Amino acid sequence: MDPSDPAQSENGTHSPLESFSQYRGSDWTPERVAFHQNLEQFADRVGLIVGLQGNGKISQEAAYDEIKKLWTLLRSSRTSLFD
Repeated sequence: MDPSDPAQSENGTHSPLESFSQYRGSDWTPERVAFHQNLEQFADRVGLIVGLQGNGKISQEAAYDEIKKLWTLLRSSRTSLFD
């Protein structure tokens, strides 16, 4: 944990408004940073859904439906940011 990082608290958690990693591409643009954050959020939510399904809290069908919805949102964010 980096004590100088304001996005982290003492217990190592991140603010939901901050990304987990920095975009390090040489082709930096605000759109790419926004999509990078959307991609991180997608991955985080998919991980949560997989964990819920693995622990029997939701069915495979419900998990698939939720991930499919998230994928559609991610794809539309990419389209709106880059087209």
